[in-house]
Amino acid sequence: MAITTPALLFPAISLLLLAYTNRFLTTGQLIRGLSANARDGKVPKASKQIRSLKKRVSLIKQMQIYGVFSLILCTISMFFLFLELNFLGEVLFGLSLVSMTLSLFIALVEISISVNAINYELEGIKKFSRSHKKDDKKQTHENHEEDEEKNS
Repeated sequence: MAITTPALLFPAISLLLLAYTNRFLTTGQLIRGLSANARDGKVPKASKQIRSLKKRVSLIKQMQIYGVFSLILCTISMFFLFLELNFLGEVLFGLSLVSMTLSLFIALVEISISVNAINYELEGIKKFSRSHKKDDKKQTHENHEEDEEKNS
């Protein structure tokens, strides 16, 4: 195997780690917002959200660990290939690929949890908008009745 083969993974791993960091920062921002709302007493039932966010943070951590481990193994693989220790280089490159694959599978699980959380939020919006519409109709009806009483 040529030294350029593991080098092909460098851009992919770098972009993947950037995406993972972005997911981590976004999740951290959600947690900080939830924390601020909880301090203000605006979060009545957040236990499901807290469990989901804790799980997501844990998964993102694992994704990042396996991604970084993949990059390290890839780099060491290239070093061994440079030293013409082809067998060790190939084994480490294979382990790098395994580590990358684990990272990607964990990313799929985290994405699934994230999508479920968004769907849960959408259901909450849907429920709120229905009750909000009912309240508006009720208020409009009460105002109309008051206007009729005044005009009589």
